[in-house]
Amino acid sequence: MNLSIANQDPGFKAEFLYLPLKTQNKQSSWNRWFFGKEKSGELIPISNYRKEKATLFYRPFPAVDGLEKSLDLTEYYSYQEIKSKEYLIERTFWFGSDRFGRDMLSRLVVGARISLMVGFLAVFISLLIGIPLGAFAAYYGSWPDKLIMWLINVIWSIPGLLMVIAITLALGKGFWQVFIAIGFTMWVEVARVVRGQVLSIKEKEYIQAAKVLGFSDLYIIIKHILPNIMAPLIVISAANFASAILIESGLSFLGIGAQPPTPTWGTMIKDHYSYLIMGKAHLAIIPGLAIMLLVLSFMLIGNALRDALDVRKV
Repeated sequence: MNLSIANQDPGFKAEFLYLPLKTQNKQSSWNRWFFGKEKSGELIPISNYRKEKATLFYRPFPAVDGLEKSLDLTEYYSYQEIKSKEYLIERTFWFGSDRFGRDMLSRLVVGARISLMVGFLAVFISLLIGIPLGAFAAYYGSWPDKLIMWLINVIWSIPGLLMVIAITLALGKGFWQVFIAIGFTMWVEVARVVRGQVLSIKEKEYIQAAKVLGFSDLYIIIKHILPNIMAPLIVISAANFASAILIESGLSFLGIGAQPPTPTWGTMIKDHYSYLIMGKAHLAIIPGLAIMLLVLSFMLIGNALRDALDVRKV
């Protein structure tokens, strides 16, 4: 974050004075992967500079007042580092900078990690709940089927976004709460698809033969029924993945998703949607295009996997 370079156009280049922190905190690889690398130093944008021995004289960007500042480089760097000019860094902001002076491209890349994690974990939770309930209801029928279908219809009647908002508010705002909330609202679609597929398969001859041979119900469901319903499961998983990304973006836009400073595409749109009429429309359009392309990509991947894994395809 650097307010002096806020709202710069795409392709903006700047030279920075890098001042490393004198004490570095240890960070685990797990924490680095999820939340990014912790701040290792301070970047000061400069318009021009001159060096006299080990003292650097520079003017901060933008040079409006012309005041020159001085810095003793020996406090941060060794002689070899000063000689090789390691205190200077040049960066290009390919997508420009946002209203706080943060690199839009960097935030877009980190935001993709959040969207992918939400999609995968939400789909995993929905499959974990939906497959057993749907298969159990269809295979055994009678009162278990009626009870599970009643539960499905009750949850199905509640708008998905409102349910996610309610669960999120109950669990609290946060990173992991979004995964749980979205996953617990998507298992209904999975259960309905699994139930319909199992109903059409459980009367097949090979299922009846497996029952006659004495195989357990669990073995029949896992070994004979579930492999034959993988194609529709893949399609519904891809659709749920896309829906999870859109819901997460909506929650972030409303301010109840992953909280700042964690970058998400929905938050980026929320912070800059007013710039659409202020000559900086790219600040909101770029994350919107990223959401659209990611959703489209997983829909196409789901359809391709359905065709490739269809066991009935000749």
